[in-house]
Amino acid sequence: MKRKIRMGMVGGGQDAFIGAVHRMAAVLDGEIELVCGAFSSSEVKSKASGAELYLSPDRAYASFEEMISKEKSLPEDVRMDFVSIVTPNFLHVKQAMLALENGFHVLCEKPLALSSSEALTLRDKVKQSGLLFGLMHNYTGYPMVKEAKAIVNSGKLGPIRKVIAEYVQGWLASRIEESGQKQADWRTDPDKAGISCCVGDIGTHAENLAEYITGLKISELSADVSTFVKGRMLDDDASVLLRFDNGAKGVLFSSQIAIGEENELKIRVYGEKGSIEWLQSEPNSLLVKMAGEPVQIYRTGVDKGYLSKAALSGTRLPGGHPEGYIESLANIYKEFARAIKVNQEDGYEEFDFPDIEDGVRGMRFIEAVIESGHKNAQWVKL
Repeated sequence: MKRKIRMGMVGGGQDAFIGAVHRMAAVLDGEIELVCGAFSSSEVKSKASGAELYLSPDRAYASFEEMISKEKSLPEDVRMDFVSIVTPNFLHVKQAMLALENGFHVLCEKPLALSSSEALTLRDKVKQSGLLFGLMHNYTGYPMVKEAKAIVNSGKLGPIRKVIAEYVQGWLASRIEESGQKQADWRTDPDKAGISCCVGDIGTHAENLAEYITGLKISELSADVSTFVKGRMLDDDASVLLRFDNGAKGVLFSSQIAIGEENELKIRVYGEKGSIEWLQSEPNSLLVKMAGEPVQIYRTGVDKGYLSKAALSGTRLPGGHPEGYIESLANIYKEFARAIKVNQEDGYEEFDFPDIEDGVRGMRFIEAVIESGHKNAQWVKL
């Protein structure tokens, strides 16, 4: 396929944070172009958003349903190839199902659904459709996260014994949802976010990162879940003990009431022979600590021959030039676009982006954490 992949977007219109980030990331490598969108539940806002993005007026739609119907009716060489879903949690499954039923690939924000039963229903639809489904766990897109995974896969660290993953923020330390803050409002609303705020919003990133890097699966957990802010209906803090399927143990904690913290995502993986450590606020560095050796600092950069192919493929700039959050999303979009091209030309093969199975895992994790929290930290199997 010698053309750009055509993207439609649902959500992400005026005043939305993540939609603009997705659009920047999607077009970064020149493989994708935005051709249409239903950017808001308000027809006026959706049309205005389309105008700001210089889209043809007839392809800024009043609703997602209209977008799917009209895009499907367009010639194959004009219509969108996939839809990027950047709406709140409660809309994900409905919108993804409609897109798949009408023959469009889907790239969706996380968490996947409001429940694991919803997630399983969507998984069945993905399998039945034969279409591609990607989940935006963008932190797996960082080059040094890919390097960490490659190091673990190589056996350099030996069998994994301990995993510590954390994601802490401070922005919900007070009840800002009462002030009309849009991002806080839906994340703390059970009808829109589901059974969890903190664990569903950021705890799943730590869970996904732990399983992605190590290749292990969490088999059971024990969780202490809290809602510190009075009047809030969902959790804003959680501390979780983990057991992995190889016998390794872990600790995962996530908090949105940690005053002074921004988006402090960190992971440490300890094996029999060595360990690795990565911090999102210093994303170009990976600490590698081997027994009896000085600490090594692996750095991104296209001229570094010691890095894995996976890390190099996700790096755009020479060493010393910062690459960050938008680039991590761009790596997911780039890989998804490549998958669409291969899927249409040569049949499906494995690609390095989170998929429907990661979404199902995430929903099971959320439910297990909340269940354990309600049962005074009783161990719960995934």
